[in-house]
Amino acid sequence: MDTPPDPQTDVMAAAAAAKRLARIAQGDTHQSLRVENFLLAWWNAQRDGGFDFTDFWAVDAAIRDDMLIVVGYIAGHPGCYPDTLGIRAACERLARARGPAKAKSA
Repeated sequence: MDTPPDPQTDVMAAAAAAKRLARIAQGDTHQSLRVENFLLAWWNAQRDGGFDFTDFWAVDAAIRDDMLIVVGYIAGHPGCYPDTLGIRAACERLARARGPAKAKSA
């Protein structure tokens, strides 16, 4: 019989992954731009643009795994936004730096 996941471990893993992604998104590489698009699509897709799912293929495995941890957490927790996982300030900084433009191309 499978043991149900521990909700505390689940949120801790998702928060850790989100924080790693927020640090990466502040960089100046093609991968950081893809992570920025991912986070800002979660933050406010209407205003800040979307995320191209083929970008999962264009990032390192560790980055992709963190993205998938966050997606999995979001899927199982309706109403979960970046502030839930402790990266509100990082997403606000990314959105301000981007301005009113939509998703950037990598």
